Amino acid sequence: MGYKNEKLKEEKVFKDPVHRYVHVRDKVIWDIIGTREFQRLRRIRQLGTTYLVFHGAEHSRFQHSLGVYEIVRRIIDDGFSGRPEWDEEERLVTLCAALLHDLGHGPFSHAFENVFDLDHEEFTQKILLGATEVNAILRKVSDQFPQKVADVIDKTYPDKLVVSLISSQIDADRMDYLQRDAYYTGVSYGHFDMERILRVMRPAEDQAVVKSSGMHAVEDYIMSRYQMYWQVYFHPVSRSAEVILKKVLHRAKYLYETGYQFGQAPVHFETFFKKEYDLEDYIALDEGVVTTYFQMWTKEQDTILSDLSARFLNRRLFQYVEFNPAAEYKKLQQLEVLFNQAGLDPEYYLVVDSSSDLPYDFYRPGEENERLPIFLQMPNKELREISRSSDVVDAISGKRRTDHKLYFPEDLLQTGENPLYKEIYEMLNK
Repeated sequence: MGYKNEKLKEEKVFKDPVHRYVHVRDKVIWDIIGTREFQRLRRIRQLGTTYLVFHGAEHSRFQHSLGVYEIVRRIIDDGFSGRPEWDEEERLVTLCAALLHDLGHGPFSHAFENVFDLDHEEFTQKILLGATEVNAILRKVSDQFPQKVADVIDKTYPDKLVVSLISSQIDADRMDYLQRDAYYTGVSYGHFDMERILRVMRPAEDQAVVKSSGMHAVEDYIMSRYQMYWQVYFHPVSRSAEVILKKVLHRAKYLYETGYQFGQAPVHFETFFKKEYDLEDYIALDEGVVTTYFQMWTKEQDTILSDLSARFLNRRLFQYVEFNPAAEYKKLQQLEVLFNQAGLDPEYYLVVDSSSDLPYDFYRPGEENERLPIFLQMPNKELREISRSSDVVDAISGKRRTDHKLYFPEDLLQTGENPLYKEIYEMLNK
């Protein structure tokens, strides 16, 4: 039978609050879950700093990865199996890619990547193809299998239908994180009728499509995503925490580069400060390690590093005001001068942060980051892009929403003794 098709003697299940159960019958999947690289995802939060706003948002990339796997398993085993458009030989590579798609995420995910100019997708590739436990499991299927899984995640795999299940505008990744994040944050926005979508999803030549009778379920899904981004993912208080997190890491990096003598040497960060990114060091770094350093840095002699670290750990976050970069650029320059005069480094204490999202887009050939549209399968088997049939989707297609905010330490400006603080505070709140 071979390792590729080997089944467990008894099905394993994970009790899951979103999907009820995650089912594992394949030996390969079970072995991957047990690797150190996959278990590390238990120590990486799915929503980064959002737990400082929605206190239930402590769920991990591990949970999400299992959820994406389970959705893909249901799609191909319950919906696609036996249909002529689906190649059963692609089953295992699809399941493995679903399970491993987030393997390279670092602590606090995108904030960490931003500071050190990293790409979690590149590290996913390195883990899949490097000297790791995950790679050893995948190579037991075949020598080429790790590269196949990597290609699916990298969206270069020749079977585009396989890629679309994990990366498209209606994929298993989004279907899991919307519901899971809604559950753990306690909001209602991210809920949609996934059961209906899975029932009407069909394999086509280049991507998964949806029967036209399921259009309204897809409308609900798209609007759920829109609401989750603006009510949860781009929540201004969560963004404040992320601003401080990034500034802590920026300050530590600056101090390291200028020869500052840390009370506790930041050994876990040294390869990142030097841009000598080592895979083993990356795998060893998780959110527990990062927050341990933040705890130690509250005792550092550098007042900026100690203050920002304490702010993050104790949730003394920055306040914010709406900001228009085009119209208020001169005001920002004036504020930077006043901050410097008041002894507050604007590099760390006056921060513009922007958020932007495009909830749905139709296909525009030749554009950067082309988005594969969602197609409805009509009764005559014709494929029709959804915005041509849905007034709801048409109304938001291609419409990018962007938001800018200016963050600052309101608590310090209100309680500090420096006479300039009052002037700065009044200017910020004009």
